[in-house]
Amino acid sequence: MLNIVRLACILALAAPPNAAAQEINVMTSGAFTAALTELTPAFERATATTVKTVYGGSMGSAPDTIPNRLERGEAADVVILASPALDDLIAKGKVVAGSRVDLVRSTIGMAVRAGARKPDISSVDALRRTLLSATSIAFSSSASGVYLSTELFPKLGIAEQIAAKSRRIEGEAVGAVVARGDAEIGFQQISELRPVKGIDIVGPLPAGAQRVTIFSAGIAASSTQPAAARRLIAFLSSPAAAAAITRSGLEPVAAAKPDRHRLGGLGGDVGLTKPRGQTGPSARAGGHFE
Repeated sequence: MLNIVRLACILALAAPPNAAAQEINVMTSGAFTAALTELTPAFERATATTVKTVYGGSMGSAPDTIPNRLERGEAADVVILASPALDDLIAKGKVVAGSRVDLVRSTIGMAVRAGARKPDISSVDALRRTLLSATSIAFSSSASGVYLSTELFPKLGIAEQIAAKSRRIEGEAVGAVVARGDAEIGFQQISELRPVKGIDIVGPLPAGAQRVTIFSAGIAASSTQPAAARRLIAFLSSPAAAAAITRSGLEPVAAAKPDRHRLGGLGGDVGLTKPRGQTGPSARAGGHFE
């Protein structure tokens, strides 16, 4: 909390003098929701900025996915979603080129209804046996579910065997489906499973089956508040945000040591950390629903 307060003070000093209260619109995938919810109040207090947030998947056909929201012309200043989906939005001109900043690494976990037996997923073979023996399987319609259904299940050689008992979930958290007893086991980003009541998280997928997803932020091409958007992204990608991010079940990308550099719109050099592997002056580093 102390680090967040310190960075809030930095952001307050970096804000333009006599800046009027403003509002920015954020679209975020579910994987980053818990962290964003915890971090937003400090940013709002420091910058006199109100953050208005809507949620959606990084991909998929549901009407509330972030790409579909942008396609409809919904207001957005900052978007936070899986990096491949963000790159696609940059290519389509929906997100400003060069504005991408990697925020977190996220892993997939499996959950069962609270109190139910926890199946063995400690190895790839154990996971395969669990999938074959499960009576019903739920997975996300976004990043983790796309990976499971199009890559992992075929790789395990069981895609056809489990197809009839598998269900892709749109419009709600996979954990909620498991908590109701509508699926025996469910898979989603661990940060999205953690807040759901009525489930037990069995654990992350084992090595050899896991897929680490980078979730990144970018500035919407239609943004009316690009300077405030840059300040928010700088805040979320700083070491001061790391503790809240870790508590949510994610791994922050921000490096441990601060590196003073200029981020456009901050009004000066601010002690913030560049993401690992960043080169050059830009801020790029490599929901409910994901």
